[in-house]
Amino acid sequence: MGESREYGRVISEGPTPADAAGAPALPYPSGWAALAFSDELRPGTVLTRPLAGQDVVLYRLGSGAIRAVRPYCPHLGAHLGLAEVDGDDLVCPFHFFAFGPDGTCVRTGYDTAPPRSPLSQLPVLEVNGAVFVWRHHDGREPDWTIPDWHVIGHRPARSAAWELAGNVQEVIENSVDLGHFATLHGWNRAEIGGPVVYDDATFHVSMRAHESAPLLGDFVVEVEVDGYGLGCLHADVYTPRLGLRMCTMVMPTAIAPNRMQFRQLNRIAFDEPSRLPAPLARTVSRTAARLLDRAVFRSSCEFTAADFPIWHHKQYQQPPRLAQGDGPIGPFRRWARRFYPVPPGQGRPMLLDLVERTEGAEAR
Repeated sequence: MGESREYGRVISEGPTPADAAGAPALPYPSGWAALAFSDELRPGTVLTRPLAGQDVVLYRLGSGAIRAVRPYCPHLGAHLGLAEVDGDDLVCPFHFFAFGPDGTCVRTGYDTAPPRSPLSQLPVLEVNGAVFVWRHHDGREPDWTIPDWHVIGHRPARSAAWELAGNVQEVIENSVDLGHFATLHGWNRAEIGGPVVYDDATFHVSMRAHESAPLLGDFVVEVEVDGYGLGCLHADVYTPRLGLRMCTMVMPTAIAPNRMQFRQLNRIAFDEPSRLPAPLARTVSRTAARLLDRAVFRSSCEFTAADFPIWHHKQYQQPPRLAQGDGPIGPFRRWARRFYPVPPGQGRPMLLDLVERTEGAEAR
């Protein structure tokens, strides 16, 4: 944000970020939210990460399993983000109370009988190179999951994380916002290959993008997107002209009103040239992946980051004034309402009235 001085006053310029603008924020969505990449949590590591306005403490046991707990020791309230891991026990830094893998207090720092004051644990899921924590507005246990996906190529995944203003639904909604792929991302044309399929907490959409580039001319990019709640997208991207396959995870996490952390994880592979003998084809494919891995990841991040200034400054517009060519945003918002709380005294999800007004806007 630029600033200039006029008569000794500081004049702020430029758009106000969404979390500072005072616009109404969407509620925190229920479901799985990514708080870390797997390689951030080595055995014995303790991390503190924000989720929905509160800290969550993550740690990996000596056995390799991960635990997620509320941040304050039940003894006298020390923050467990300062704790250490001793084997499979989390040891509070204040009085050295130790808590076992099930959260039970197993010993004190002065060899007295441990109190019956367990840690408050949260459901945690480690899958596809990321660590997810479950949060539900009514305390419900997990009733859906994020599956293991195929792993492509032979190289380790690349990952990146950012923090910015905005809300997580806008990130997931981008996958059906057909219009912005041309205007913001430069695709010559984007098409959705059939209806978006919604199934409880998940959805699937197929897309085809038409692009052009120097030396390559026109080419096609095929995209298969699977969404899991409002916290995780998995995209399979294939460019037949180049033989390039990319597997991308996009994981926005709500950390405060109109503020989020954003994580991305990519893997790539190249098709083995069919005209070459198998051993040579394998070598060519792996060499191409090794040489281009960093550049492809950088390009993927730049593609994603084109949305950052938009999310960082926009408000959630409801009802939107939709136009032909926008893509199926209304049906997506009807599906998304299931992840929000129902207002007291009402039998309707918090966003239902707003979504119905969206449908009216679409009809017009």
